[in-house]
Amino acid sequence: MVSDELFTPSLQHWLDLAGIFVFGISGALLAVRKNFDVFGIAVLALATGLGGGLLRDLVIGAVPPAAFTEPGYLFTPLVAALLVVFLHPEVERITSAVMVFDAAGLGLFCVTGTLKAYEYGLGLTSAAVLGLTSAAGGGVVRDLLAGEVPSLLRWDREMYAVPALVGAAATALLIRFDQVGPATATAAAALAFVLRLLALRFRWRAPRAWQRRSRAAGEG
Repeated sequence: MVSDELFTPSLQHWLDLAGIFVFGISGALLAVRKNFDVFGIAVLALATGLGGGLLRDLVIGAVPPAAFTEPGYLFTPLVAALLVVFLHPEVERITSAVMVFDAAGLGLFCVTGTLKAYEYGLGLTSAAVLGLTSAAGGGVVRDLLAGEVPSLLRWDREMYAVPALVGAAATALLIRFDQVGPATATAAAALAFVLRLLALRFRWRAPRAWQRRSRAAGEG
């Protein structure tokens, strides 16, 4: 399988856990801002950390999903939730660092998600879409559970889905031309990572409808 050739199983495992942990932190922080109780904080941490991979695995038929077969995947978001419950003021103060690691997780999961979907028989386009789902799906589930419009659909948020889609598309092209390897896959992940950081730094947003006629109150 392609992804097995990229990293050692141990390294892949720890990279996954790191990404899940940071996504879990972002979900738990949103729950605190929404004044959720401890159970709600844990649910949002789990949904954000595992939601994208869970959706991908269900679509491609990789059942039971990895989230339920690997105990570390399930416990890692709970550790993130516990950390936020007791230390959320301190965690809030390092939000910028959390965003950097979140961007790294985005880059990692859009690549590994695309590769896994392709390994399960999907075409390159569908695999790239599921790569995007792996990277951004947890955030969508988080926002829906919190009663918000998903961040990747909002015009007033820096681009999130676009960097993930670029990374997934780059991975699909690598597969197409048989150039998948540790260096090239890392480069695809780094591309998504850098694009996300640039979007945060320069407040890049996806364009809205051209010559739109209506605008909601408060929009710029």
